[in-house]
Amino acid sequence: MLRLACLIDRMNDRLGAGLAWATLAIVLIQFAVVVLRYAFGLGSIWMQEALTYLFASLFMLGSADALRRGAHVRVDIWYRDAPARAKVWVDLIGVLVLLWPTMLVLGWQAWPYVAKSVAILEGSAETAGIPAVWLLKCEILAFVLLLALQGLAFVIRGVDALSRSAPAGEGT
Repeated sequence: MLRLACLIDRMNDRLGAGLAWATLAIVLIQFAVVVLRYAFGLGSIWMQEALTYLFASLFMLGSADALRRGAHVRVDIWYRDAPARAKVWVDLIGVLVLLWPTMLVLGWQAWPYVAKSVAILEGSAETAGIPAVWLLKCEILAFVLLLALQGLAFVIRGVDALSRSAPAGEGT
């Protein structure tokens, strides 16, 4: 099971590292949009939409890597100074009670929305826009899957840590 957790971690790490380049692309495209607009009086719907696509992809596909690294916002008044075993319990309960139910509801609600978009190969409302809104909407389901899998990696590691640190007679 720990190999599965490592595989999930590695997948999200590589995805996160690849998505880091999206940040550079966002900066360069935004710079080009500003220069084109204010220096030359030109606008580009395609470039504007590309910014939206890149930012959405960065957020949706990079969230699991952020969770893996502990980069999500956490109110850690107690957690910061808690013993390691208590932190494991908090993380396990967080995944089981908060993360997985939220991902389940989000996936359940998003499925028909995404399926409808894919069925019609939904494109941009703008003539010169990017004709792949359906692909952008598919990232909602990828977001759900990636975060749920990262939660599984947390659970696997947490159960392993608890079983290794259990006092004699407690756990297996």
